[in-house]
Amino acid sequence: MLSVESLKVEFAARPLFSDVSFVVNPRDRIALVGKNGAGKSTLLKIIAGLQTPSGGALALKSGVSVGYLPQVMNLADGHTVIEETEQAFAYIRQHREQLECEAAELAERTDYESAEYMELVETYTMRQERFQMMGGLNYRAEMERTLIGLGFSHEDFDRPTNEFSGGWRMRIELAKILLSQPDLLLLDEPTNHLDIESIRWLERFLAHAAGAVILVSHDRAFINNVTSRTIELTCGTAYDYRVRYDEYVKLRAERREQQLRAYENQQKEMADLRDFIERFRYKPTKSAQVQSRIKQLEKIVPVEVDGIDNSVLHLKFPPCQRSGNYPVMCDGVSKSYGHHQVFSQVTLTIARGEKVAFVGRNGEGKSTLVKCIMGETSFEGTLKVGHNVQIGYYAQNQAQLLDEQLTVFDTIDCVATGEVRLKIRDILGAFMFGGEDSDKRVKVLSGGERSRLAMIRLLLEPVNFLILDEPTNHLDMRTKDVLKEAIRAFDGTVVLVSHDRDFLDGLVTKVYEFGGGQVREYLGGIYDFLQKKDMEGFDELSTSSKSSSTQSLHSAVGDTSEGKQAYLYQKEQQRERRKKGKAVEAAEAVVAALDIELKKLEAGFSEGKMEEALFVRHAELKKEIEKAEARWLELAAELE
Repeated sequence: MLSVESLKVEFAARPLFSDVSFVVNPRDRIALVGKNGAGKSTLLKIIAGLQTPSGGALALKSGVSVGYLPQVMNLADGHTVIEETEQAFAYIRQHREQLECEAAELAERTDYESAEYMELVETYTMRQERFQMMGGLNYRAEMERTLIGLGFSHEDFDRPTNEFSGGWRMRIELAKILLSQPDLLLLDEPTNHLDIESIRWLERFLAHAAGAVILVSHDRAFINNVTSRTIELTCGTAYDYRVRYDEYVKLRAERREQQLRAYENQQKEMADLRDFIERFRYKPTKSAQVQSRIKQLEKIVPVEVDGIDNSVLHLKFPPCQRSGNYPVMCDGVSKSYGHHQVFSQVTLTIARGEKVAFVGRNGEGKSTLVKCIMGETSFEGTLKVGHNVQIGYYAQNQAQLLDEQLTVFDTIDCVATGEVRLKIRDILGAFMFGGEDSDKRVKVLSGGERSRLAMIRLLLEPVNFLILDEPTNHLDMRTKDVLKEAIRAFDGTVVLVSHDRDFLDGLVTKVYEFGGGQVREYLGGIYDFLQKKDMEGFDELSTSSKSSSTQSLHSAVGDTSEGKQAYLYQKEQQRERRKKGKAVEAAEAVVAALDIELKKLEAGFSEGKMEEALFVRHAELKKEIEKAEARWLELAAELE
């Protein structure tokens, strides 16, 4: 489908990568990984045909269609949501217009016996059949299912696209790309603007998509659930691992150890060569050996070692004063904007030391309740912030409050105290501000870089109540691990507004779901919550028998919680059920095919065909049908 051979990209004579080669086959599910700046987004643009490489070759099989969702794109206005989404079916619309023209012509003509009329009828019939095969009669329903899966409601369909935020308009573009069903789908950070429900819907969609997928994402759970192959860009080349991301991490660690050993051996060899050259450089009797060593030294190709993994860096929040027993207490809190009720009668209590998650679809009130806690908006009901509570708040606009004239280093140096000041360079490196980047002024930083810098500032401030609104959007996986460990070790109270399941797993002990104007409490981790939601989706089957386990409080220790294990087990059971269902369908198809062949033979007998070979085949078919029916019944029993 796609072949990439010795691809090379340079910016101002500085190589981004110089030897990238791999092959993409139909139905491949590939995660493209690597540290920020390794060239992942650039590679996707090259495959999409939007950028030209400096060297190498890229061959796309003739007729293969490519769909590309970038991180940032220019969005068009002037249509409603449904009209903009319908752009994905432009070819169906053109086909329908041709059908309408031909139908109108047939209605006007009266030369029913002419060859031209009969040719037109035949053309119209074939076009109509093709129109039906293209999905021309049900594409509207497919559009609606996709938009609802991505979080839109029926009321949103006729709203102009310019009424939506950039994140929601990106969802419209994603819907258009998914509906066009390309042979090769390129996704660059598709989950950045999606909530948990929409991410899970996208996972299911991609699992059944017919084409190949290459995606870049920092959502570990999403990558593990969607992909089965990992390509890493590092040291200017690509390493292809035909395993999921979690398995790749282990293999990568082993590879880096091998690189380090090879590097150390090479450095020792080079030191020995240099020592020999220096020792005998001026001895005429050794001149031949010295020249040989010099040539040997020049021919050595340096062993490259992958960048240092900064996730081993341990951050700790500075000591702070002890807060009251209940930092937040809400009693009948309601909030509305005009006639729109965001939520009503919210009653909840967050105890000191708890780490809780606010989850739900975008626009259901998570950030609004946070603003109520911060005192940034009015509300009805009673909301009390406890005694001696010092709030550290990270929001999307937090980056705009930084002093633009300061450098990155000075911005952190202003808030760092004690021993932390000796580790500022290490901390900046962990958050992707290594080397010369630490000396950049804030005013030249991108939005994502400013967000990361604001996060570092917050980590170093003495607070006892953290509120973090989508803290992982601009962080890579290793940096998220650093942040997660710091929050886990934090002895204060934490409220996390996030859709990143892997980040929340093992971190929170309570989940508040926002939806339909209500806020519901679930005890346990994020996977306990997801398991409960899955059960509710099956008409409450077995809810009573499982409710005690899903409502129990799990310890937030370790990277994999009991809730996640139960959730993954349930997902595996669903996969096994689908697999067995397909096996039953296949067995049934075999029986049907054999039965058709048998009936054809018997029809031949009735017409007088009495060849001996036909009677032999008839007996064989009887036995094959008997075996096939037995196999079908066996598989059907297993499925039940």
